[in-house]
Amino acid sequence: MLSRIAGVLAPGVGRLSVTTDSGTGLTPGSIIVANHTSLADPAIVLAALYRLGVEPVVMAAAGLWRVPLLGRILAREGHIPVFRRDRRAAGAIDAAAEALAHGRLILIYAEGGLPRRTDAAEAAPGTFHSGLARLTERTGAPVVPVGQAGARRVTSGSVAKQLAGLATAPLRRPALHVHVGAPLELSGDRAMRTTRARSAVTTAWRTAAARLGEPAALAV
Repeated sequence: MLSRIAGVLAPGVGRLSVTTDSGTGLTPGSIIVANHTSLADPAIVLAALYRLGVEPVVMAAAGLWRVPLLGRILAREGHIPVFRRDRRAAGAIDAAAEALAHGRLILIYAEGGLPRRTDAAEAAPGTFHSGLARLTERTGAPVVPVGQAGARRVTSGSVAKQLAGLATAPLRRPALHVHVGAPLELSGDRAMRTTRARSAVTTAWRTAAARLGEPAALAV
């Protein structure tokens, strides 16, 4: 249901387009890792993946499970709460490994949080946490890098600015783009796995941002 809702809502706040690398495959038991720039981008990424026939299990901040209605949907559909800086954090890796073993796809945001910038411009993905590397060590699952751009045109900045952006997005209809890269197998120690995954997501993000003419991508 969550993916289907996103598939309906995302086109209402912007003009969403999706591209993939040649040879890209979203096979069962894969880990999808995307850059995180805005409160709007999970819905945008889910909508893009839904177009590609994929409805992943999402690893997301545990606080979302306290939101009325959304929390019930997340719990009912088996999405995975991540308790940051909490002894329960390891349980998210256990749950993700189990879902992968059952052939589900996992969507993870390895940056672990949003940038603190207040402008709507794009920037390359920030530092990745170690959870993705630990999950690949445990499962050997392939990683599919995803880059999204344009979500900050929907919501970014202060709470007031985000609310205003969300309210006016259906009228402004900003361009949104999601690019899905080719899957890769991570190897080496956790630092090497993390570095390689971040590089792949950065490449996917750069492709998406360049499609929107974002200066941060075009300058590289």
